[in-house]
Amino acid sequence: MFSRRVVIAQHERALMWKEGVFQKVLTPGIYTFWDPLRRLTFETYDLTMPVFEHKQADFLLQSNADKLAEALAVVDLAEFQVGLLYTNGKFTGVLAPNKRYIFWKGAIAIRVETIDISTDFQIRQPVAGWLAHADSLPRSVSANILVGEVADHHLGLLVVDGTLVETLKPGLYAYWKFHRNVRVDTVDMRLLTMEVSGQEILTKDKVSLRVNLSAAYQMLDPVKTRRKLAKPQEFIYRELQFALRQIIGTRALDSLLADKHALDREVHETVAAKLQAHGMVLHAVGVKDIILPGDMKEILNQVVETEKAAQANVIKRREETAATRSLLNTARLMDENPTLMRLKELEVLEKITEKVDKLTVFGGLDSVLNDTIKIQVKAD
Repeated sequence: MFSRRVVIAQHERALMWKEGVFQKVLTPGIYTFWDPLRRLTFETYDLTMPVFEHKQADFLLQSNADKLAEALAVVDLAEFQVGLLYTNGKFTGVLAPNKRYIFWKGAIAIRVETIDISTDFQIRQPVAGWLAHADSLPRSVSANILVGEVADHHLGLLVVDGTLVETLKPGLYAYWKFHRNVRVDTVDMRLLTMEVSGQEILTKDKVSLRVNLSAAYQMLDPVKTRRKLAKPQEFIYRELQFALRQIIGTRALDSLLADKHALDREVHETVAAKLQAHGMVLHAVGVKDIILPGDMKEILNQVVETEKAAQANVIKRREETAATRSLLNTARLMDENPTLMRLKELEVLEKITEKVDKLTVFGGLDSVLNDTIKIQVKAD
């Protein structure tokens, strides 16, 4: 009754206290202590959880360093140091800067790799890949790690504390965010399109139009573009709008409808130089639709219908004139050549006989040839 029996398992360690004063660390085994007044207390720890946590940890380490040295490993990280935690040779976590970490020695092999992030804050492979694809990370870790992926045909811009530091090729990147603000902006380097829709514009002759425009552009120098423009897409859209209004405002409706390709060329020439000055290139511009008001459509349809009718009348008169001229030429030939006149008579006779069911002839074949059909030509 006056003795205490304490059993420490193979995977355990215990801190022994006597009236609040630390005595020693108990390793695995069976212990018997003479404690009639119950002055001894024991705190048991499971070594499968290797992190040592105690509210008086710092005081214990300071006052009993020699007693705890064999049982505990201490890692002190400075303000710009990060620790990579390896458990039994496998990477298992990240230790934040400016903190003290205490681990039990023995059951689990603990190793901490210290990294200086004061200047180089990029996380190298394979740690970057592990962090990017980890199922779950402690909040203290995930909040201080930036994982960015630059896709194929893109360019990454690494921005640290508001300053562009580096351009990144396609790939996976990870950075420490401790004590700094880090982000990766990606820029698509492929050919892109932009639609400028439903612009209400007045022509020179005061006709209201709605114009839809399509443009193809590409980023050539994203660093230059970022340095000069906060929102490149908005800049392109606005310049296309201004160019469209300026050019259409100096042209009459008939001129616009007669040559829409000229409008494309002028818009392209106006905007291309401005985009080039900001690190971009304008490949093509095309007016997709020119939409007229309803009443203007009816007027134009009437104009087109009248023009087409006039063209049809001209063609008809031209054909009639040609036919009359041909008949006149035929009449002159027959008048000058009796044989041709006779052949024409026989042609008429042939057409008549095709429509007659029965023909009675008097006077023989000569009567048929000479008396049945005669074309009388009056002398002038």
